[in-house]
Amino acid sequence: MHKIDISNEMLKRGKGREGQPLYSRLNGPATALVVIDLQNMFMLPEMPLEVPVARAIVPNVNRLAQAVRDAGGAVVWVQMTSDDNFDGWTRWYDRAPPDRRDEVLRQLKRGEYGHALHAELDVWRDDLKIEKTRFSAFIQGASGLDRALRARGIDTVIVTGTLTNVCCESTARDAMMLNYRTIMVSDATATLADEVHNATLANILGYFGDVRSTDELVAEFAADDRKAAAS
Repeated sequence: MHKIDISNEMLKRGKGREGQPLYSRLNGPATALVVIDLQNMFMLPEMPLEVPVARAIVPNVNRLAQAVRDAGGAVVWVQMTSDDNFDGWTRWYDRAPPDRRDEVLRQLKRGEYGHALHAELDVWRDDLKIEKTRFSAFIQGASGLDRALRARGIDTVIVTGTLTNVCCESTARDAMMLNYRTIMVSDATATLADEVHNATLANILGYFGDVRSTDELVAEFAADDRKAAAS
């Protein structure tokens, strides 16, 4: 798990007007947990794009998924998917050596082992599965995520998965700019180095949304359930 280290200045910037977390009141049915790219390609040893820390966040992702389901929200498993469209994204594909690029693209094809969600994830039949072809799941033409969420009345997006500073951050930034209340989970996202992870969390706090821990969010959903039961 990453060691979280965000400056007090950035933590203050991420607070709401009353000094509380920016999005401290969550409406369960209007909330979606968006899990980014926890596929074998990124999760398993010796895979070309392995992110070792990503394996450590799986229990937290599963806890959040259950809390969101129990609150009436949506759980969305987003999978990076290759489409062989080199012409449409040459600025990215040209960065990698051809042999490595070809192996990554092969493994991220639908039906390949690398494309599959990691076996330890608690995926339910009624959860949504969305394929994306760019880092951000919200960028125009990358996926049907925005359409699927709006059809369900979702206004709050909780971002988890990997890599914190690439697909998670890209998705979170675009979610905010599409007017979703956006939360990134500090201990349910993963990348290759603590300092990179923390830089992204600070950037989200400063400009794009909220950063919370798994325990905080699970407790908040539980508190809402207790209030609903008492009313």
